[in-house]
Amino acid sequence: MKCVAIDDEPLALDLLEKYISECPAIDLVKTFDDAIEGAAYLKSNTVDLLFVDINMPDLSGLALVAQLDKKPMVIFTTAHKKYAHQGFELEALDYLLKPISKERFEKAIAKALELFQYKRSRQPEVAGSIIVRSEYKMVKVVLDDIEFIESMEDYIKIHLLSIKHPVLTLMSLKGILEILPEYRFSRIHRSYIVPYASVQSIQNRKVKLLTGRELTISDSYLNFIEKWKAR
Repeated sequence: MKCVAIDDEPLALDLLEKYISECPAIDLVKTFDDAIEGAAYLKSNTVDLLFVDINMPDLSGLALVAQLDKKPMVIFTTAHKKYAHQGFELEALDYLLKPISKERFEKAIAKALELFQYKRSRQPEVAGSIIVRSEYKMVKVVLDDIEFIESMEDYIKIHLLSIKHPVLTLMSLKGILEILPEYRFSRIHRSYIVPYASVQSIQNRKVKLLTGRELTISDSYLNFIEKWKAR
């Protein structure tokens, strides 16, 4: 994995460099003690993993991650527990409290490697499921269990037939469509994706699902009606 470390504290950055140098699975390509310089680098370069301090002058680690268009896996490093909730909101992989122990560092790296290897080998159409990150965990979502998917600004809700509460994950509808099999799922609105198999009927631009729930088809996705009829 290619990684970058950003921290305005030289001793903390040195410790991360030492830990990373002892881990053959990670290639540390850059370090920054200035958050703005680090953010500029990340906007024009792709890495797999980012270690970033939260409390930094000029630009906090939270703000830095929030403004990235293409987010790598993120491990926040900080001396303050109070930022854990914000880290969750940004779908961080882990949250390390300073001073960081070698054992805790290795646990975080194990998580990163597991997710990295999954991303490289995933085959959702063959497996019949996808993996998403939700509440710091990797959650397997069985495709047959999806009732519909709903956009909620930066997040999506995956409504399932088997459980009452939807799975919430930091992803766009466009992003999840890229890993869903096209012949099974379609967008019908800027806010909704539905499985063809879940649609019971269509009337007056309203999709009625087998569960009885009704969703609107927007003008931009009226071709869904013909695609559904052809199934």
